[in-house]
Amino acid sequence: MDNSGKEAEAMALLAEAERKVKNSQSFFSGLFGGSSKIEEACEIYARAANMFKMAKNWSEAINCLMRAIEIYTDMGRFTIAAKHHISIAEIYETELVDIEKAIAHYEQSADYYKGEESNSSANKCLLKVAGYAAQLEQYQKAIDIYEQVGTNAMDSPLLKYSAKDYFFKAALCHFCIDMLNAKLAVQKYEELFPAFSDSRECKLMKKLLEAHEEQNVDSYTESVKEYDSISRLDQWLTTMLLRIKKTIQGDEEDLR
Repeated sequence: MDNSGKEAEAMALLAEAERKVKNSQSFFSGLFGGSSKIEEACEIYARAANMFKMAKNWSEAINCLMRAIEIYTDMGRFTIAAKHHISIAEIYETELVDIEKAIAHYEQSADYYKGEESNSSANKCLLKVAGYAAQLEQYQKAIDIYEQVGTNAMDSPLLKYSAKDYFFKAALCHFCIDMLNAKLAVQKYEELFPAFSDSRECKLMKKLLEAHEEQNVDSYTESVKEYDSISRLDQWLTTMLLRIKKTIQGDEEDLR
């Protein structure tokens, strides 16, 4: 089926969903199962959204999901509303490349998950927000999230190991603002979470702070290389480390 065929099918589904919503609001429907019709409408909106996605009509896909969200939130079905907000965030993230809007939908999703006490799902959304906020140089927003998620993780036997990564990311965001900020943050995280002191991430932070203090680009680059040879740097870490490196005098363009 080509894109125009998919779009036509999506439009037909959208019309069907609208009909069901209208019928659910009639007097007789109120007596005979209006709520099941409205739930069916939501499911059809979601199917229509998928067809619009396949046809690459992103704005219509978002419209369908927003209509479903409106109904689900009215019904108090916040978990499924949260999932639809994630779908919208992903469209903004990968197709429309509007990071501000992606952030807004991830935040809304996190709020709904928190309200339903689905904390791990909420944290996944918040970590997306933090990653993008840091890229947009909204460092304080990112720090608040990484510290909150890190503090929650260190109290959980299952998540304890990941706490060091969140404190490391928070410290890098501090470093992007100011070196002294980063130094104080590292001390705070070591007191808060003693296991952080022994982590490779904490040792790297201390080496980077030292290199920055000495304005030694070679030492900074060498420390990053050494870390990367054991734990590969992802795109986000590379971006943050390059930003910090550029604040050292006489820097070059590359990290490795």
